[in-house]
Amino acid sequence: MSDTGRQSFTDKASSAMKPDQQKSMTEQAGDKLKGVADSVSSTMQPESQKSAGQKMGDTFSGNSNQNQSSMLDSAKEAVGLGGSNERK
Repeated sequence: MSDTGRQSFTDKASSAMKPDQQKSMTEQAGDKLKGVADSVSSTMQPESQKSAGQKMGDTFSGNSNQNQSSMLDSAKEAVGLGGSNERK
């Protein structure tokens, strides 16, 4: 369970499972906005105040704010579902 004021884990997972090429511009913008808001919330919330589940979720989603790709983004890139993987 995510902490109050944070994006739910199920919302993150469902967004990540749908390839960016199948999302409308509105969906992509919404996902980006939610991701940025969650990252800001992650940064503002001290680690000592995060639940164990939230710490684990932040690590998995890359919200540990260390400028590195998340495991989820890396997996999406590996199977060709990432946003930077354009079709030519």
